[in-house]
Amino acid sequence: MTWMTSGGHRTAALLLLALLAGQSMAQEGSVTTVPPPVEAEKSTPYDDRLARLSEIIGAVHYLRNLCKADGEPEWRQSLQALLDAETKNEPPRRGRLTAAYNRGYRSFASVYTSCTPAAVRAEQNYRNEGATLATEITARFGN
Repeated sequence: MTWMTSGGHRTAALLLLALLAGQSMAQEGSVTTVPPPVEAEKSTPYDDRLARLSEIIGAVHYLRNLCKADGEPEWRQSLQALLDAETKNEPPRRGRLTAAYNRGYRSFASVYTSCTPAAVRAEQNYRNEGATLATEITARFGN
């Protein structure tokens, strides 16, 4: 089974454009070279779940720091450890997971500027969802 990512579709589109450009240039009589194929972006069957977990970690990091005077840097550190383990030598995947974390962080930063009961509940809900998601990922895809 082959996993086709949006990057794979993008690569195919770029190659098609290069070939079409090469054909039109060749028709005009100029010499063209087609660039070598770009390696397809790596993907795993759990990337969507991992992105959601990254987003949850970002949200929890913001909310925990909002409601705790001394802050909790371990949420960001836990994502850093996850990125180091999961995306070693894979900048595109690392970028997607980092963007998901930032999206989760910013989504609550734009709504909550002080710790409220709703912020505490949101943090608890996200923490529970993250724990469930982490358990599902490791149970289904872990070694």
